Amino acid sequence: MRMRNCIKFLPLIVLCYTSTAHADVTLKDNSDIVGKWTLTAESLKIDGGKKSVNSSWEFKSDGTLISIATDSLGRTKEMTVAVKYLVEDGLLKKQVSPGREKFESCSVVQKEASDMILRCTNLFLFLTKK
Repeated sequence: MRMRNCIKFLPLIVLCYTSTAHADVTLKDNSDIVGKWTLTAESLKIDGGKKSVNSSWEFKSDGTLISIATDSLGRTKEMTVAVKYLVEDGLLKKQVSPGREKFESCSVVQKEASDMILRCTNLFLFLTKK
């Protein structure tokens, strides 16, 4: 009988363990992220296969995020986009596209030394501070 009870509670224990494995980091303000970052990879899952990305982000203290994407196969080679961002309720909220007032919320899953992982709407973004 005891073994049956243990088996019943095993999924609950596993669920509790996995849900705390990636606790979010709360940003106090934009000083936590201001500066230049290299976006190195993106993934649908935090521990899934990562797709390599060649992009840089600069968070300015005035609430501007400048993204510079490099595409060696494209016609433009480099594309620069400036959008607004803010830190609110511990989350990074960034403008979806320039000129639109729609914002996407991203939580910081991990921030250690010069590495940061963001969980945005559909992707995990892996950044390294320059």
